[in-house]
Formats: sequence, structure tokens, C-alpha cells
Amino acid sequence: MAVTANFAAVEQALAPFFGSNVKVLGASREAGGDINEAYQLSLANGQHVFMKANRGEGKSFFAAEAAGLDAIAKTGAISTPEVFCCGEDGEGYSFLLMGYIQRRAPGAHYWETFAQQLAAMHKAPAERFVGGGKPLQQALANGGPAAMEGPLPASPRAKGKYGFWQDNFIGASSQINTAYGSWAEFFRDCRLRPQFRWASHYLGGMGKKVDRLLERAAEILPEPEYPSLLHGDLWSGNVVTGNDGKAWLIDPAVSVGHREADLAMTELFGGFPQRFYDAYREAAPLQPGYGERRDFYNLYHLLNHLNLFGSSYLPSVRRIIGKYI
Repeated sequence: MAVTANFAAVEQALAPFFGSNVKVLGASREAGGDINEAYQLSLANGQHVFMKANRGEGKSFFAAEAAGLDAIAKTGAISTPEVFCCGEDGEGYSFLLMGYIQRRAPGAHYWETFAQQLAAMHKAPAERFVGGGKPLQQALANGGPAAMEGPLPASPRAKGKYGFWQDNFIGASSQINTAYGSWAEFFRDCRLRPQFRWASHYLGGMGKKVDRLLERAAEILPEPEYPSLLHGDLWSGNVVTGNDGKAWLIDPAVSVGHREADLAMTELFGGFPQRFYDAYREAAPLQPGYGERRDFYNLYHLLNHLNLFGSSYLPSVRRIIGKYI
């Protein structure tokens, strides 16, 4: 948000949480991602609020993030920032207001504790978060970032184990969460197919290879021992240290699926210390063959980066396609 002295819309949105006399004294810019602006708001009562703002995406963009944070919080396994509300300022900006995380240095056994908490989140009952999903067109109604072409995946399956109760976003890309009864089919139809469709102009001449790859999804991906709530975008930038010295999760792209997908993402851009992976495997051993499946999961994220940020990701995408066909 192009922050000015006029915080009327923000103060109105905060009133149910801080009282009708809430007053924003000022805002300081925070480091953020490539999509949103981020600010620490200082309130007259001495408290601080974290605000993410964006011009053009619409309130549904932040509502999806809020729903993801709420789902993670409901597992009771790991901390996330408190979500207050979403709103619009009447000048083209939407915003998300959350509790401000007072950061400190990691505590003792930080990575081992984080691994145990993540394993607990993955073990928490997850099918309660799955539903038919709101139509993607509704998710994009307020100026969503990625225009879909062609038909949507199969109609929602009310008794599916994988998906989420609404569609959401990964970065600036739409993420379809139609409920499916098969993990491999969900990952194929709701993760890889849309990204391949959006990347078609990069992958000219590879259509038959892509088709063969998608046909192999059921062969490559096993059913999990249990469905897990996934963070969905679990790289180091989305893990911060809170004032308790423990890991807090931010910026989720949640769905219910195979926990291997979260683990694979942690290894894509630099990875976490080995003691994290050792502690996770001790708390929740992985199915045999995970190492062979890791690149297949990460193909989704590399395709998404290809579609969002350009051709520098194309060699990695081509390499993984070739690996599995």
C-alpha cells in the first residue's frame, strides 16, 4: 500500500480487535516478497500490527492466505501469526492485517524442534480441511493473478481426501484445490496440469513428453500413510523465528496431500540443516523411495517459477521431465 497519513480503512478494520478508538500512528516498511508490500504498523496503544498490501489482486487473494494460516493454527502443532482481517482501502489496494512477530535468535535445538512440530502438523487430522472447493473463477473474481485457459479439472468429489475447502494461491499463481480421492490424480490434475498449460509457450515441441510424464503420475506417487495438511510453499523464506525462539510458519499455500511434497520443497532452494531432516525422519519416517520422487514434487514449484519469473527455470524443468520419461 502506498502508505499515507490516512489509515481510516485500516483503523476501521482493526476496531473489532483493538477497540473503536484504535489509532495507527505510523508505518515502517518491512522486507517482503516479490508480490506484496509489507509494513509494521505502530498503534497508539503501543502494540504493533503486520500489514501486507497489494494493488490489483483483490481481497480474495489475502482471504486465501488467511484461511491457510487458520488451518495451520487449527492443527495446534506449530505457531503462525494471528490473523485479524482482510480489507480494502477504496483506492485500489487490498490488505491483510496480522499480529506482528517479534523475532529473536533461534533457541536451543531450533531445527530439531521445528522438525518435530512439522511432523506433528503433518500427523494432525487433515480431512476436515477438504471440501468441494470454491470455483476457481470465484477465487479470481477480484482480479486474480493467473488467468486459466481451458477447462477446470474434474468436478469436486465431496468425499475426497486431498485438496482444500477452497482454491488459493501459490505466490501469484492460482492453485486449484478440488477434492480428490487419489493423491497421484490430485497432484497430476490440480498441480502439474495447470502449470504445464500456463508454460506451454516455453515447452513447444514437448507436448508428447509432458503427456507421458503425466500418465506416469500414479506409477511414481504412492498413496500416503495418512493425508497431511501441507504448508505448500515451505522454503526457508517462509519460516521465521518468533519471540519464543521457535519456528513460525508464514505465507502458506495450503492443501491436504502427501507430506513428502512439503519435505521436497524444503530441499529445492538450499535446504535446511541435516539435523532438521534427521529429526523429522525420527519423528515421522518417510516411505521408501522418497529420494526418487523428490524431483517430481519439485517440478510443480519449478514450473510455477518458470511461469512467474521466466526462462531461467526452463533447464531445470526440462531436466526433470527427461528424468521421469
